Amino acid sequence: MRKLSKKVEQLTHKTGGEWGIVLKDLQTKEIYGLNSALSFNAASVIKVPIMAAVFQGIDEGRYQLNDKLTLTEGEQVGGAGVLQHMTPGTKLTLEDLVVLMIIQSDNTATNMIIELIGKSHINEFMQSLEMTNTVLYNKLMLPPEQRRGPLNQTTANDQVLLLEKMHKGTLVSSLASKHMLKIMKQQQIRDRLPHLLRYDYPQEEEPAWELGHKTGSISKHRHDVGIFYVNNRAMIAVVFARNAHELALETTIAQIGKSVFKYLLEN
Repeated sequence: MRKLSKKVEQLTHKTGGEWGIVLKDLQTKEIYGLNSALSFNAASVIKVPIMAAVFQGIDEGRYQLNDKLTLTEGEQVGGAGVLQHMTPGTKLTLEDLVVLMIIQSDNTATNMIIELIGKSHINEFMQSLEMTNTVLYNKLMLPPEQRRGPLNQTTANDQVLLLEKMHKGTLVSSLASKHMLKIMKQQQIRDRLPHLLRYDYPQEEEPAWELGHKTGSISKHRHDVGIFYVNNRAMIAVVFARNAHELALETTIAQIGKSVFKYLLEN
């Protein structure tokens, strides 16, 4: 872990900006942290605990994955996702909305889910997980005049708590944890932690690896949080970055992902 932590420190120092990082080896329990308690604008990383709150509601019998919700023009917002371009009145299952929220980071799907569950319930759920520094203040992509309070906040430490429960099968339930991790492994936004891994090895030599993760992006901020699985090894990688050129931040996060991958492959 020392070699990996030195590499991460070199990369982040060279890039500049502010970083909040936790890497946790899920076999040895070794942890590397950099500003792990520093609050960041959560951006779309907030969608992971929102997904977990959905599964808690399902576990309690308040919703079912096949419940249908109707897309309304009032919920359509910009940014990532396809629902902003679809016809109002379209019906989607709750599972469809969760999948779109995670793998395409669909903001309209997210807002429909927040409307269904309620901000207060989502925040209470996060507090029950001891994510004490994570708060959902607003729906996503709202104009400034419609926002109440600051932008949504989280820390690297809080995201590790959530992801480790998911890995262990204790986030809501074992079945829910497996389902959520399966969705995260289908992520289509792959320009950060996994970006450099697609070309590392010829196909016939490529090791067995997966990454369940979720990115977040706003101006001067780039995040990625997830769980790497390489052969029989696993590591949580939580990376928040801000206040540097976005392309530089993305490139450095990709290099951190490659470094984590090599660590798991070689140790």
